[in-house]
Amino acid sequence: MTYSATTNQSILDALQRLIEVVAQLRSPEGGCPWDLAQTPETLIPYVIEEAYEVVNAIQSGDQQAIAEELGDLLLQVVLQTQIASEAEDFTLEEVAAGITEKLIRRHPHVFGNLEVNSAAEVKQNWEQIKAVEKGETPEQAQLLSRKLKRYARSLPPLMAGMKISKKAAAAGFEWENAAGVWEKFEEELAEFKAALKTEDKAHQQAELGDLLFTIINIARWYDLDPFDGLQGTNSRFIKRLSMMEKFASRPLTDYDLNELESLWQKAKTQLKSEK
Repeated sequence: MTYSATTNQSILDALQRLIEVVAQLRSPEGGCPWDLAQTPETLIPYVIEEAYEVVNAIQSGDQQAIAEELGDLLLQVVLQTQIASEAEDFTLEEVAAGITEKLIRRHPHVFGNLEVNSAAEVKQNWEQIKAVEKGETPEQAQLLSRKLKRYARSLPPLMAGMKISKKAAAAGFEWENAAGVWEKFEEELAEFKAALKTEDKAHQQAELGDLLFTIINIARWYDLDPFDGLQGTNSRFIKRLSMMEKFASRPLTDYDLNELESLWQKAKTQLKSEK
């Protein structure tokens, strides 16, 4: 789609209005106390939350919801840059210019004379250009540990775990068959149970992480997505809980465990019948 000059101006006007509103919210004179109290660090949970809500909206296919959630995510970008500009660190203009220049630099087949014949070549060129930008030699850029470190730094833990698992397996860190993965699971489960008998929280956390990583490997072996799996479970749990509340004649906290189990099964059966 090609935007007309009029459309482009409308977009710029809307963005300018958003920038002005955020600046007013952050103004010491008549601004919002909550917005004024925020720092880049306190806003981190909202950045993550809004990004996930965009994903959820896209998966729902609801175009109105997608537009709304993208707006919420855009707000986080503008708010972060507003705080940074107040500290004279960087501006929204620098952020926009930086990503624009990066896109042009990393797409020489579009904005330059380089010829490519496949998406694989595009990806390869992208990684090479990215390595040069970071001052890495071709050998350093190919180090497995560097690639995995990027995933651990830039992705949510569950998604990073799957990426790391796949890349490590492709490099040879793999079991011969599924039985080996299940043996590893039993081993990690036993170690986690043993850790829980100690009072060492750091050790317990480490063993929990090992167990979760093994479950991610199991998912990979069976071509399953742990992110989608957990997201689905969360959704089903909330739906069942909501149905329980419809069946309940008093707050759920007033029910004992057996009564809650009965409500849970009733809700589960009801939701199945509605499919």
